Amino acid sequence: MALAETNGSMGHGETWSRQVFFFDIDNCLYPKSAKVHDHMAGLIDQYFVTHLSLSWDDAVRLHKEYYQNYGLAIEGLVRHHEIDPLEYNAKVDDALPLDDIIKPSSALKQLLADIDTSKVKLWLFTNAYINHAKRVIRLLEIEEFFEGVTFCDYGSIPLVCKPHPDMFHKAMREAGVEKYEDCFFVDDSYGNCQAAQKLGWATAHLVEEGVKVPRTPASKYQIQSLEELRTTFPQVFKSTAK
Repeated sequence: MALAETNGSMGHGETWSRQVFFFDIDNCLYPKSAKVHDHMAGLIDQYFVTHLSLSWDDAVRLHKEYYQNYGLAIEGLVRHHEIDPLEYNAKVDDALPLDDIIKPSSALKQLLADIDTSKVKLWLFTNAYINHAKRVIRLLEIEEFFEGVTFCDYGSIPLVCKPHPDMFHKAMREAGVEKYEDCFFVDDSYGNCQAAQKLGWATAHLVEEGVKVPRTPASKYQIQSLEELRTTFPQVFKSTAK
């Protein structure tokens, strides 16, 4: 089935509002060990060098500063350097060699299949642009499980992305959910989970084994693998699921 980019309306025959489980994509639906982030960081640093005429060390420093300040390097580039975000996307996200890196996971497919979608709508929620989001989901072969995706629209200025509250409200609006307490969320980003928790979303911070555990938890729940969602949020899984 085609993945809807936005979908604020109810599905066919739906007469009540289901809760929504929002899934981050990168370093969440596939492991950090895939090193997609490392490939992306290198392309971003190179973009800073080429388009801002910086040394490599200055590019790395500014990239880190923008990521920490805004949640996305591209937002800093747009704010301070009038970079075309779609051109940036073509040189960075779309240039990633994902076909050689991301492979389907039978365990992930089973986890998603075991969620009771009569109760919970599955929705993708990413700071990436739609091209990248669809590409990753296609390579993971999990398009069928999700009813839509909320993404950072690089074609719309100003950019709105996690962890800004407006991005969470956008996701709720597009997924068709009104109450914070009807939202579940999993993300590998400390800041994103912290923001979701403050809003009242049921939030699980994914901190993979081998990743430094934060001194102060970002949210009520902290997990090492997506499989732990079964025990963290048992109410969203089918009663027969193991």
